[in-house]
Amino acid sequence: MDNFATFVQFIDQWAWIGWLILIAVFLVIEMLTLDFTFLMLSFGSALGLVTDLVGIPVWAQVIIAAAAAAIFILFLRPPLLKRLRRGEDPTKSNVDALIDLRGIALHDITQISGQVKLSNGDTWTARTATAVPIPQGSPIAITAINGATAIVRPVND
Repeated sequence: MDNFATFVQFIDQWAWIGWLILIAVFLVIEMLTLDFTFLMLSFGSALGLVTDLVGIPVWAQVIIAAAAAAIFILFLRPPLLKRLRRGEDPTKSNVDALIDLRGIALHDITQISGQVKLSNGDTWTARTATAVPIPQGSPIAITAINGATAIVRPVND
């Protein structure tokens, strides 16, 4: 029993170092992810450090830090993300810009082969998502991109 009491006293005496390490680790991970989740966890850990410096028992420090981190994640993170992303360009780019783009079937399009000319001037290898082939000259729209192949559907104009 004496060893356990010594261990608890040791943890209680040096808990502030654990909180500092957690804060540092969470901040480094946040710098790599830029998602504000680990920033909120570091805020919770900072509150755990403050409770340790006040003299609250370690078990209560952990509960307070976890509750604070959860509150920060639920209530502080969403407005921060919204504010961060408000200046983003809403224009789709790369593959996202191709979804729903219209075109014409240059050859019959099946689940195995086909080719389309898109309205942006690009020519793509194409496949249908269904067993029904799309005849040459039919209008199409892209539903997905799979590697270098466009998955298309017929369009009724």
